Formats: sequence, C-alpha cells, structure tokens
Amino acid sequence: MSQVKLGVIGYGKRIRDIVRLVRESCPEAVVAAVTDIRPEAVKASMRDDGIDVDAARIFDDADTMLDSVDMDGVLIGTRCDLHAVYAIKVMRRNLPLYLEKPIATSIVDLLQLRDAARDYRSQVLVSFPMRVSGLINAVRSIVKSGKIGQVEHVQAWNNVPYGAVYFQDWYRDESITQGLFLQKATHDFDYINSLLGDNKPRMISALTSKQVFKGDHPAGLRCMDCAEKRSCYESPYHLSRSYPLPLSEPSKSMCAFAVDTGNEDSGSALVQYESGMHMVYSQNFFARNKSQKRGATLLGYHGTIEFDWYTGILKVLMHHAQRVETYEFDGAGGHGGGDQVLASNFIKVIRGEEASLSTLDDGITSVLMCLKARESAATHTFQEIALPQTTMQSKNGHEPVYGGRG
Repeated sequence: MSQVKLGVIGYGKRIRDIVRLVRESCPEAVVAAVTDIRPEAVKASMRDDGIDVDAARIFDDADTMLDSVDMDGVLIGTRCDLHAVYAIKVMRRNLPLYLEKPIATSIVDLLQLRDAARDYRSQVLVSFPMRVSGLINAVRSIVKSGKIGQVEHVQAWNNVPYGAVYFQDWYRDESITQGLFLQKATHDFDYINSLLGDNKPRMISALTSKQVFKGDHPAGLRCMDCAEKRSCYESPYHLSRSYPLPLSEPSKSMCAFAVDTGNEDSGSALVQYESGMHMVYSQNFFARNKSQKRGATLLGYHGTIEFDWYTGILKVLMHHAQRVETYEFDGAGGHGGGDQVLASNFIKVIRGEEASLSTLDDGITSVLMCLKARESAATHTFQEIALPQTTMQSKNGHEPVYGGRG
C-alpha cells in the first residue's frame, strides 16, 4: 500500500502514544510534519519513538505546515485550550483529523467547531477510547440484548489515584483546563452516553469542592525547594512513593498546597435524559492506592450491570432469578484496548474504509455537559444541555503550540 503521511500539531506525551499505535496499525504511516514550538525537544522525542527525523519537517506555525506539506491526516495533541483552534484550521483543509479530548474548553469554541463541521467535509475522530474498549463493548452488547430491560438509572464514579497530575503540573492552571469535569468526566459522560444510545442528556446540575489541595504555601513553590519534601505525602521524595526520588535530584513537581494551586478536588453531577431517567456521577482526586475505582452501575427492571475499569470485572445481576453472571477483562492496552481500536479506525478513516467511531458530535455533547456542569456548580442552578443557535467570536489562533502531557 502507499504511504500514509501524517501531520502532528503539539507533539506531547499523549499524542506520541497515539502516533505509535497508528504506526503499529499501519506500517505505511509516516510522520511527515510536526508543529511545535520546541523543535529540539520534539526531534529528541521523535528519535526516541523510532521516527525518521530527517524525513519530517518541523514547524512553529500550524497554518504554514498545513499549507506547505502534503498530508493524508492530522493529529492534534496540544494543551486543552488550543484543541478547538487548531481543529478548525485542519477542518478547513478538509483533512481527516484525530482530535484529543476535551475538544474545546468554551462554548464559543464549541459553536465554531459545530459551524466548521457544517461548512467542511473533514472527518473527525475524537479521542474517546473508553467507548470502544472491550469492556464497554461487552456492556453495550448486554444492554442491547434486553437482558436487564431498558436502562432506567445510572450510577457512575471515578476515584482517581493519580490526582497529583492535576495539582502539581501544568494541569493546575484552570485557564487551560477549565476544571476537572473537562479533564476526567468528559470520558465518563461519553461512554455512558454511548451506552444509552438515542436517549440524549437534557439537563445537568453539579457541585464541586476543594477540601484537600489548598493551602498557604507560596505561589510557584516546587517540591524540591520545600522544607517538607520528605514529610509531605504528595512529594515525589516521600518514602511512600513506589520510587521516591533522592533528595538531591531535581523535580518539576509543584506544591499541591500552595496559594496558586487550581482545580476542584472532587465534583458530582446529576444528569437527566430525554426519557426522564437520570444518572448520578461523582469524581474524586485525593483517593489513593486500592481506593481507586472507575466504573458504573446500570439498572433496568430485570437486572443490573456493574463494572469497574481497575478490576476489569463486569457483573450482570438478575433481579427475577438467582443468577449473577461475571466476566473478567485483562485491560490490556491503553484505556482497555480502546486506544488501539481508535488508532486503527483513524487509518481506515483516512483510507475511506470506515467512518469515525467517535465523532465530533460525540465530543461536542461531552464538552457541553462538562461546561454546563461547571456553570451549574458556580451558580447553583440546573443547566440545559444545549448549544446557543448564534455563533460568537473566538481566539485568533496565534497561540504558541506546546504538546500536551509532555
């Protein structure tokens, strides 16, 4: 088969993993161009990834890359607040697009993405691997079989054991993240929506709390410069860590108890769907070790489905028979194997062999739920999950391009 030429905007850790999986799925795939303002760091990462650096062109401007390099598809892995800006640039060129989540961090950008989808023919694949994982595919099959009856109630949770990521790195900057519903719940809302099919979310109410990761330590304090670096549980030098750093080794980790630490450390949402049923979801970022938990319970009249991503166990509990069915999944691969599925799907989208398994509409719905949850928590009001009909002006798109997560 002929070469598949890929462009990448923002060559960070997450998109590097996806590029690797795309190349494993398609040996003919090559990285033809990258836009990132860290050219030397990008080249070093590409060498580590086994990519021919000499065959790839490095740019610091996405428009220049898109206009001067012949590409078959583009992957976007910038920081969150730039996803929509660069997605629209790609969509205007009618190129297949792999877009990291969350696809936007504002209503304005969601509206512009919606309009771009109407005006251009770019096929977009949103990075929602959980919806195509083996675990969720099995749940979806059981739901469609009618075994538990129609799903009439959902309880979902996410106790995140690696919460330090969101308080000790760039994710702590709420001007970039716009809160942690967009960082975590965006996945959970999406896979739940995918299980409920045509039953669309209608209203949402939410609360957030910041009870743990707050304090009076000075802004900008790094763990390596803190007098409490050995005693603080969040410190990379603490002996409870699997691999504690030597006291003499520098660390980029920032203080989780400083005055400039952003983001809520727990949040909950109540969502009503068009059928009248509702879902309750809760996430937490100071759970640790075996308290980790991510999954859901789906209840119908005839039975209950419950599953947990961390244990890989799925149970079907029948209501009118003394029977419990148990399935175990090994969770191999990123996001339960979902990353591999989407990587393969992207190549097939490029070649015109498949449609996107995770569409722009799916991404818009998920982000809209997260933004409305954030607004609800700020105003103590119920929010309708609907986009305005009018389009507003957004950013000019000239922001510097960093790769997200790395």
